Amino acid sequence: MATRNDHLVGLLLGAEEDWPTAFEALARRLGVLKAPGGGEHTVTTERLTIEPFNLRDKARQELVIDRLAHWYYHPREWLKKVALMDDVYLLNSPFTFQSMEKHSAYCALIRLGMHVPETVLVPYKHPVDNARWAYTSSRYNQSFDLDEVAEPLGYPLFMKPFDGGGWRGVSQIKDRADLHRSYDDSGEMLMHLQASVPDYEHFARSLTIGPETMVMKFRPDEPMHERYAVAHDFLSPEVGRETRTISQTVNAFFRWEFNSCEMLVKDGMVYPIDYANACPDVAVTSLHYYFPWAMKALLRWSTFCVVTGRVAKTQVDTGPWFEIADDEALDYQAKLEAYQALADDHFETERYAEFCDSTLAHVDDMVLEWIDGPDFRSLLQSTIQQTYPPHEWERFEGHFGGLLGMWVSDERRIRGSGAEG
Repeated sequence: MATRNDHLVGLLLGAEEDWPTAFEALARRLGVLKAPGGGEHTVTTERLTIEPFNLRDKARQELVIDRLAHWYYHPREWLKKVALMDDVYLLNSPFTFQSMEKHSAYCALIRLGMHVPETVLVPYKHPVDNARWAYTSSRYNQSFDLDEVAEPLGYPLFMKPFDGGGWRGVSQIKDRADLHRSYDDSGEMLMHLQASVPDYEHFARSLTIGPETMVMKFRPDEPMHERYAVAHDFLSPEVGRETRTISQTVNAFFRWEFNSCEMLVKDGMVYPIDYANACPDVAVTSLHYYFPWAMKALLRWSTFCVVTGRVAKTQVDTGPWFEIADDEALDYQAKLEAYQALADDHFETERYAEFCDSTLAHVDDMVLEWIDGPDFRSLLQSTIQQTYPPHEWERFEGHFGGLLGMWVSDERRIRGSGAEG
């Protein structure tokens, strides 16, 4: 009789309810999995609670999907403990959380030759809360002219916190008056000034989970429920590949495996503008049409990691990346190809694809059936009623129901044609 191995996936959550419920429901439907190397496997889930823990307590979970520890320090320290002592696989690694912000990503991508718009970090407007600040400031802080810093970047430009955070503190600066007003309002936030890309053609937002990436047309000025446009071919094949490579490069470089990234596209050139999100948006009311893909990718990657015993790499290894970046014999396209090869190696892309084909071949049909069934409709209705006021319920049930219905129709056509979903 084949050995049965059960793998427990922990969910460390904040205020979310929609995608965790979907993920749990789909995990229950996976059934008994036959691994390529033999043996039977099942995957179960558990929502984690926050409580005192002894550093020598053994973790029961094999993998944790973390949506909380980027701001809640107690569970962050638990994650560090279980990774160091119990080899628990983490999405994402807390060991790079301190660098999981715009600033480090900009620096890395500039070194790697990406077209990051000109960016300047300016000191705090108001003093940090530290008794030593006044002395340090009087001796070492250089006075500066904010207008002179901004002028070479050109107007309009953007001011945004160095560490990001759900569009917190982001301002479009149209002139000097805007510049000083926004800087005065920044308080103790540490801010970047960044040149804009005027008249860009596309705003692309990618969601990457393991080796899978979905690049979506994003409309940042629209309400959240309309920001992701259903547009399959809005980028040329070449630009589409570049956005995918950049997304996977930054993830493999920083050891991030569940991350969203933003890029502007103009005249065939891709400009990375935001490349770090410790808690990427996967809400059904945001992603709508793309929500089933996100759940499939998260389920497949989590299952691959626990069933194959994938070992996490928690620390950044810049050497292989910078060796490519500093090679003057390579042009930009050659560097992109080399970065993609490193990312594929990090994420075991070929092995992952084989695993999905052999062990998770039923997932596409399983998710299609669930999305088209009563349990998902109940989840969608409940989410809408928790998110919007009663007088808008009917409108949004039609809006999101129509978009998910479109996905079901498209998926049935794809599945019926024999093509991969």
